[in-house]
Amino acid sequence: MTAEVPIHDIVGVGFGPSNLALAIALAEHNAGAGPAVTTHFLERQPRFGWHRGMLIDTATMQVSFLKDLVTLRNPTSEFSFLNYLHAAGRLVDFINHKNLFPLRVEFHDYFEWAAAKVDDVVSYGTEVVSVTPVYDGSEVAYFDVQASDGSCLRARNLVMGTGLRPQLPEGVTAGARIWHNSELLFRMDALRGTDPKRFVVVGAGQSAAEVAALLHEEFPRAEVCAVFARYGYSPADDSSFANRIFDPDAVDHFYRAGEPVKDRLMRYHGATNYSAVDVDLIDELYRRVYREKVLGVERLRLFNVSRPVEVTGTGTVTIESLTTGERTVLEADAVVYATGYRPADPTPLLGELGPRCLRDEEGRLRVERDYRLATEFPLRGGIYLQGGTEHTHGITSSLLSNTAVRVGEILQSVVDRRVVAEPAGELAVSAR
Repeated sequence: MTAEVPIHDIVGVGFGPSNLALAIALAEHNAGAGPAVTTHFLERQPRFGWHRGMLIDTATMQVSFLKDLVTLRNPTSEFSFLNYLHAAGRLVDFINHKNLFPLRVEFHDYFEWAAAKVDDVVSYGTEVVSVTPVYDGSEVAYFDVQASDGSCLRARNLVMGTGLRPQLPEGVTAGARIWHNSELLFRMDALRGTDPKRFVVVGAGQSAAEVAALLHEEFPRAEVCAVFARYGYSPADDSSFANRIFDPDAVDHFYRAGEPVKDRLMRYHGATNYSAVDVDLIDELYRRVYREKVLGVERLRLFNVSRPVEVTGTGTVTIESLTTGERTVLEADAVVYATGYRPADPTPLLGELGPRCLRDEEGRLRVERDYRLATEFPLRGGIYLQGGTEHTHGITSSLLSNTAVRVGEILQSVVDRRVVAEPAGELAVSAR
């Protein structure tokens, strides 16, 4: 291949909320007076989708609507949640609602509305198969991105928005009766036709509590057994001072801190996001448990300070008390693990470049402040990460709170480095 192949300044891998926010930032940048930044995104889903399996119609967002795709970067953007509400004819109704936290299905609809405005730069139903470096001498000048539809895009920079992967405990295998909560709504219709008698829900966080509440409501003849190691559901810390951990400035503080301080901050503020539940939902579940005790029919059972020690493919669950060692065997129609997600490792897609990305002493990827992967090879452009940077940039790595600011920083890095690194004339390059 030669340098005559059309080159994109950015090729984005994945098109979830983070790369959607980047596409919007690019559209706004290109509407200005400066040189355009060319881009294209590849998304394996057939259309935009964000945790569709957990779009429970009563669930609300856990971040303010002001932490949308754009506002913290550009408060005047036409892509804001408020502009979406105006377009939908609900702005006054939302204001009268006096609530910072929209319904989750509403925020997803906002994402779809925004995605439709930039769909000219994304190919849906197209998966990235491989990335091949294109060299200019010893320097990686470009990346050739091979897609599942047979096309190949050449890029100066890659932005990896490969998202999160559902996480099951070690030794647990998904099956017809064992699944992750990310599949909840996809499984509901099939469950309704089976008249289930019992569910077991494993986990202590927001998703686990939402799953337990929904199954308890939707299947009034079924027992719902919630299993977690804590004494009870712990409330999420959304107090004003604690929320400063999500501020854009907190990323700088975290990035500059030494490892002991980073570890301490994560322990201090883990309750803002991990294994924590909204107080309103905790109170609602407690009301249900108490009401059932009064009525003498206990369908919502909490196995606290406990863990599942054996789960079979047929739905037999052995639960062990962590204090007494007593074991209880339950036959379940479904065992739902609300056990979180893990960031997808982007390096396998990078082919020969993957093993040459630098890692720290714990084997974690080294990431620069502008979200570029640190590499052992000379790199004219950059490989940027949207997610998987919690160890370097803090708790907002996979959350919406800092997305608008992060994409602005990535875009600025690409523009600044292009000015510095762009060669004066066309260079002969080769893929090898």
